[in-house]
Amino acid sequence: MKTKEIVAKNIKWIILFICILITVLIAEDVMEKEIMELDTIGYKIISEHLISETITPIAKVITQFGGAIFLITLSIILLIVIKNKKIGILIWINLAISTIINQVLKNIIQRPRPTEFRIIDEKGYSFPSGHSMASMAFYGFLIYLIYKKVKNKYLKWTLISLLSILIILIGTSRVYLGVHYTSDVIAGILISTSYLIMFTSIIKKYLE
Repeated sequence: MKTKEIVAKNIKWIILFICILITVLIAEDVMEKEIMELDTIGYKIISEHLISETITPIAKVITQFGGAIFLITLSIILLIVIKNKKIGILIWINLAISTIINQVLKNIIQRPRPTEFRIIDEKGYSFPSGHSMASMAFYGFLIYLIYKKVKNKYLKWTLISLLSILIILIGTSRVYLGVHYTSDVIAGILISTSYLIMFTSIIKKYLE
């Protein structure tokens, strides 16, 4: 078997390994109480080029799409609307598991939130970003379902693109609002990506 074929066959596990590796490297620096160059660069880009009176209210709205209230409400709506109740239940299970993983990691690492600049108040530990993890797990799972279930290619890729952009915007809004470091957001997305690969692999047969 050629190398390309091996890579193509095992691409999700390769992505899983890369995500875990990068997350471990970031977590190692975080646990050494370091403010990484990545954090400095991320904050500098946002503070010098993005922060404005126009964008701030938009960021406050966008960040709510990754919050507990919105995601729980949306999960309830989807459970009612979606005819296949298996999917509705899996959406709930997925959200619950990602939330538990996030809280466990937060309490293990116990990284304080940034204090230099804060637009909104937020309690709890900083690493990994709960909003980034939840949005990647929740909307990432919706992307998976859309990819598997939606037959119309135009609708499929439009929805996937919009949800992907939303995940990025939610993560960016957390740094913009001063409640997370860039590394918190990146780690949150990587952790949920790793988790989703395992979750979708496990529930694949049940879903079919």
